[in-house]
Amino acid sequence: MYIPARWSKTFSGAPIERQTIGESGAEVFRIRCINGKHLFVKSEPIGAHSELPQEIERLRWMNRLDLPGPTVLDVTTENNRHWLLMNAVSGQDLASANDLSPPQVISVLAMALRTLHQVPIETCPFDHSLEQRIAAARSRVRAGLVDEADFDDERQGRTAEDVFTEMLSTLPETYDLAVTHGDACLPNFMVEGSSFTGYIDCGRLGISDIYQDLALAARSIERNLGPAWVAPFFRTYGVEPDQQRIAFYCLLDEFY
Repeated sequence: MYIPARWSKTFSGAPIERQTIGESGAEVFRIRCINGKHLFVKSEPIGAHSELPQEIERLRWMNRLDLPGPTVLDVTTENNRHWLLMNAVSGQDLASANDLSPPQVISVLAMALRTLHQVPIETCPFDHSLEQRIAAARSRVRAGLVDEADFDDERQGRTAEDVFTEMLSTLPETYDLAVTHGDACLPNFMVEGSSFTGYIDCGRLGISDIYQDLALAARSIERNLGPAWVAPFFRTYGVEPDQQRIAFYCLLDEFY
């Protein structure tokens, strides 16, 4: 793989493995250093819809607040791409933690989300509001960046414009604002043993309705563990599920 010149000598000869889990548009590689440590390189083309610069800002904010996640080691732009070098969060992601039982998985996920949602919103400078998200979704539709083939089964065969119109007709009327992860699916939460070790893929972190996270978490639980574990997740988190908001935020996610 291509490595920016400022890093190439440091990692010369180190095994580099492309990571395939997740749905991010960025490329992610694991570097196995000769000292036994693992680092990650994340790269994305420079463009109007690039998200990596936003992720770098959010990781640095998390680092300052000691929220568990990757530490930003270096950033650069080269070869018409953004580049991020970061340390590896210990453990494995919750979607890959086959040694954990479903109750353990939902316990870790609920705890991690409650912890993040309890961060005072006045400390967070990142706007992930519904207004901002809808504007970004509209921009992605107009730019032809929405992958219609990746729509959920119930929306297969429909156009992005049609689904966008449906989304606007189902806007929620209530909000519970908090600092949210923004993409709260199981692969974005790390665990070692049964202990939570960090948040990853944090490019959409910001102030939003808690259902931005709870909806995607519920969908991820249903897909990975089965629908029977969705209700226990909401009980463990501590709220009654709002089906209208769950449906809306899953619909909004079709555009990202």
